[in-house]
Amino acid sequence: MSGTLVLDCEGLSKLVRGTPELTEWLAAAESEDVRVVVSSVTLVEARDPKVNQARFDYAVSRLNTIPPTEAIARHASRLLAAAGLHGHKYALDSIVAATALASPAPVTVLTSDPEDLLMLCGSGVRVIKV
Repeated sequence: MSGTLVLDCEGLSKLVRGTPELTEWLAAAESEDVRVVVSSVTLVEARDPKVNQARFDYAVSRLNTIPPTEAIARHASRLLAAAGLHGHKYALDSIVAATALASPAPVTVLTSDPEDLLMLCGSGVRVIKV
């Protein structure tokens, strides 16, 4: 494996909708043997009742789903504290950030909230707005 691509809610939502941008990212990751991951909490956040369940399930089947272990949850909590953020508003972003930071480098996160993820991940992760 040569690194990790992490999808947040918007990244997963765009993959489910089949947007060309995300389709290209996934194809590039597969061709370069980059592991594509999503936190299991992102599955809940990204679930849109207007989208066919089979389409959602197919998109998710192409990814590696990472559960929020106690270690990831504790790291997410420390990231929030270090950034001076409250868990209620930033809880899911912090879990995505901790998942990214625990993944094999180099790590890229595709997100709709680059400012929040940069604040939580620091310079150890490449953050790209989608």
